[in-house]
Amino acid sequence: MSAADAALMEASLVAVADAGIDIRLPLFERFFAAYPARRPSFISVDAASRRMTDETLQMMFGLAGGEAWVWPLVAELVFTHRSYGALPIGEYDAFIDMTVAELGVAAGDAWNAETAAAWARSAAALKTMIRKARAEWAEAMPAGAPQLAE
Repeated sequence: MSAADAALMEASLVAVADAGIDIRLPLFERFFAAYPARRPSFISVDAASRRMTDETLQMMFGLAGGEAWVWPLVAELVFTHRSYGALPIGEYDAFIDMTVAELGVAAGDAWNAETAAAWARSAAALKTMIRKARAEWAEAMPAGAPQLAE
């Protein structure tokens, strides 16, 4: 990642904020359309959608800026998600990809190939970090860990 990536990503976030667009509703509609069995896992879709959308965007933006707080947050969230059972890694990947896609739609003219590439690099880094956290938790706490679904 680079300062250039962070600047491109920030500009797209500002464009979405300036437009007053909340991506979480279309994001979660898209996610539940792809994974309808996941909906009952959410006690409050409103609360979870706010938190999950914000955290996903923050982690990707933080990765672009080389922020040290991202790894502890990812590790904590991966551990917390263990209480939902063996979540397939594909769901993590899909949610990240859907977040970037919805952000691109909402950013409109502020979205271009360079911006998309910056978000894609950060999304790939987040996916790698999630895999690392899952593997480390499984090794550290194998008895309490649900089987990891790939």
